[in-house]
Amino acid sequence: MVEWPLQDAKNRFSAVVDAALSGDPQQVTRRGKPAVVVLAVDEYERLCHMEKAAAPSFADLLLAIPQDGEEFDRLRLPARSLNF
Repeated sequence: MVEWPLQDAKNRFSAVVDAALSGDPQQVTRRGKPAVVVLAVDEYERLCHMEKAAAPSFADLLLAIPQDGEEFDRLRLPARSLNF
């Protein structure tokens, strides 16, 4: 990954974009610290898809709970009286 200071990236933005489109993400720094990464749309969509595929939904988690077929016996207690 190539690192660009912000001012250089602004001055040579076409070169930054061309390098990102060729498959090499470009990191832009601000005050010497990493700020953003420029990458091709295809790579961005691939990463987003991987993130979604890796995270199971709540329904998937519920369906993954082991089911042993046993049921619990219900306690037959009388209902409590209500006093209003």
